Amino acid sequence: MKRTLKQRIAVAIASIIAGAACALLASCLLGRALIFHLVEGRLALFASHIVAESEASSDEARGALNNLRASPNSSCSDAEVIYLGLQIYQTEYLKDAGRIRNGKIICSGIFGRLNPPFPLPHPDFSQPDGSRAYWNPAPFKAGNRSVVVLQVGDVYVAFGAHNQEYLGPIVERYAITVLEGIGQHVSWQSGAWVRITDPTRTINGQGRSGGDLYATRCSTRNFNCVTAFVSTAGALRLERAQLLLLLAMGAILGACCGFICSLLYHRSRSLDRQLRRAIRQDKIRLVYQPIVELASGRIVGAEALARWTDEDNYAVSPDVFIRIAEERGFVHAITRLVVRRALRDFGPLLCQRAGFRLSINVTADDLSDPGFLPMLDHAQHHATVPAQSLAIEITESSTARNHVAVETIRSLRQRGYGVHIDDFGTGYSSLAYLHELSVDAIKIDRAFTQAIGTGAVTVSILPQILSMAKSLCLEVIVEGIETSQQAEYFAALAQPVLAQGWFFGRPVPADIFLQRLAEEENKN
Repeated sequence: MKRTLKQRIAVAIASIIAGAACALLASCLLGRALIFHLVEGRLALFASHIVAESEASSDEARGALNNLRASPNSSCSDAEVIYLGLQIYQTEYLKDAGRIRNGKIICSGIFGRLNPPFPLPHPDFSQPDGSRAYWNPAPFKAGNRSVVVLQVGDVYVAFGAHNQEYLGPIVERYAITVLEGIGQHVSWQSGAWVRITDPTRTINGQGRSGGDLYATRCSTRNFNCVTAFVSTAGALRLERAQLLLLLAMGAILGACCGFICSLLYHRSRSLDRQLRRAIRQDKIRLVYQPIVELASGRIVGAEALARWTDEDNYAVSPDVFIRIAEERGFVHAITRLVVRRALRDFGPLLCQRAGFRLSINVTADDLSDPGFLPMLDHAQHHATVPAQSLAIEITESSTARNHVAVETIRSLRQRGYGVHIDDFGTGYSSLAYLHELSVDAIKIDRAFTQAIGTGAVTVSILPQILSMAKSLCLEVIVEGIETSQQAEYFAALAQPVLAQGWFFGRPVPADIFLQRLAEEENKN
């Protein structure tokens, strides 16, 4: 039967609609599979990171326990209390060490001899060798950082198992599974303890179970596994833009073409490639946070902070994109961009205002890069800025095992640049360490600031850190001040202190920062 023009048009439209619907369905299924595969990979990276940290911290804890058990000093004597304190300062993860009698702490490197002794709760799990472990017992927990107390005989150590601040937006929750015979316990991020029954969550692997995507990585040396979770709905919600684009492409080009294009699309949309494009296109933003003199409240410096929003309009944490750049070997490009942009923004001010100091963060790779110092010198001379107006901020961990970095620090100071140790107190703080580095200032980690008023153990360490800085004639900058109580604590000290935190100002673009600075000068 011969079809009319209207019928042919109607059939063509129906065929297009049917074909588009089939391709849309196929694209939806393929798109979901690709997104789930991508998310599983991110979960696996996260779980591997936590496992690596737990292995390093537990190895260090066991070594410290062996040292304590072999201590030549009398139990809880003055000499032993000093010995316990040295164990803490010479390690990266250790928070405390001491002795236990009848389930109570009788002395420690932090608290000294306790009278009355401090009781510990019932251990969360025990091992056949008689060792016991406690998860986040009071008073060791500070903020959202997990703390484990491990006891062998009459000695114990408290150490940070891992840092929960590593959590990214792709991880909704995670669990640490400790294998102990019949019972297998899980510690959720919320802190609740539940019993796990799914055996797939206690072996290496990743996939989909129920309404969750998960990835499990187990330690080869310890009795624990880490499982990272995200709901399928959460994964799709985080990747909504990619899924919609896949559906549109599939409706237009068909199932096969849609699959190929979506694969290329996901490859091009990886954070690694996005970050490289952002650097090439000068899309890394800089914001500046004020550093104030507590005694006068006057702004005396600024810290340059890099910010990046990815192509999906998600703000990516600096901890994440700097780590990616380090792992892929192009972090030097970010450092060059930050130095160039910061000197462009603040060059005129630094030339006119003596005493104002601009702080720039660098990584361990930068310190080991033979091109770093020439690049910095060139930028500084081009901007005609005094070297004394620039402070280079480095973390403790970036120099602890890197002799090349230590030599670079000496060269920086010889050229007149200031050198600050950032996040001080998180790993390698000791007199010998600071004396070897010969730096200008330390920045006390925000974990100590946030512990003020909470009764946490970290508060008792602050006076020791301040005394250490005073004995070495080091300037002290306190990070993370967010409340008047925290500001008043440091303002009451006889020792001069600089401060930084949301209480004094959030990071802002250069024009807003300079406007605030001008307003402050006009008032004075």
